[in-house]
Amino acid sequence: MRFLGTGKRLIGVDITSAAVKLLELKKCHTYYQVESYAIMPLHEGAVVERRICDMDSVSSVLIRAIEYAKPSTRKAIVAVPANTAITKMLSFPIDLSEEEIEAQIITRYDQFLPFPFNEAAFDFQCLGPAPFDEKLQQVLLVACKQRDVTQLTDTLERAGLEPSIVEVETFAIERALAELYGQLKTENEPAASVGFVDIGANTTAFHVVRDGQIVYSRDTLFGGRQLTEAIRQCHGVSMEEADIAKKLGELPSDYHAKVVSPFVGTVVQDIRRSLQLYYSAGRQQEVKHIVLAGGSSVIPGLAERMAEGCDMPVTMANPFQRMQVNKRLNQQALMSAGPAMLTASGLAIRMSQ
Repeated sequence: MRFLGTGKRLIGVDITSAAVKLLELKKCHTYYQVESYAIMPLHEGAVVERRICDMDSVSSVLIRAIEYAKPSTRKAIVAVPANTAITKMLSFPIDLSEEEIEAQIITRYDQFLPFPFNEAAFDFQCLGPAPFDEKLQQVLLVACKQRDVTQLTDTLERAGLEPSIVEVETFAIERALAELYGQLKTENEPAASVGFVDIGANTTAFHVVRDGQIVYSRDTLFGGRQLTEAIRQCHGVSMEEADIAKKLGELPSDYHAKVVSPFVGTVVQDIRRSLQLYYSAGRQQEVKHIVLAGGSSVIPGLAERMAEGCDMPVTMANPFQRMQVNKRLNQQALMSAGPAMLTASGLAIRMSQ
């Protein structure tokens, strides 16, 4: 089965282990305008390691997000997690049509991918002549298990949305980062490598992006929930109370020294380790800037500690910084949500281009 196709003016839907995020953009000449958005928290265990475990719970939260955002369309674009998808660059004769390429992929499927064809969802894109042989064309093949696509589309449909496109999270991140390059201090070096750090609820993802593409990735099972757990243990409250207190800043004066500072130190140490592994893997291009994203990236002092610990500039990811905002939206709240909305923005940007 091919991945789902194309559409216009879709809602970007990002389902993480901590929240459901919606974003609708409109292209206005040379800039984007935020038309609607929502972030709604999920119950713990509803999504585990980016896989939906409680579809009823997730679809109910998604319905609330739709009611809050009031988007102008019900058509949606969603992404499968990067670790569930396989991408391969293939070569075919330059004169083959897309129909002939698809037939060859189906015929030779077992040469390209490790799971049975009847379990797969796949798509491909013709990228033009191969740089090493003008008689060949390069074709990007993307595939995942059909169940991973069905799980997402069924959840959207239960919430009253129409799934129009399913893509891979990596592509959405690359698209969103391309929009951020103008904010970076490396803007005079467009080919410079950038480190992207996404601090999620349970996982911290580290990517190196060069020439607009992710060339290295590493995930660590450590995220914002560890900070919530530390608050719970330190102050003797429930996980829900700790999470609310963390978000509102309603914590004792010794909170930073006892809880935040150790958490920040662990995050910085992990990113230093990721950089070391990147270079030890034989990568020659130096990372010259780090972009921070994710709900826990806004912890006071984290960006400064990381800049010092990694010896390079660190920028908070805010995909909305150069966008216009619909007058009916709370611009301050939207900007505060920016670091957590990078994947959603990458999805929404695709359908606004």
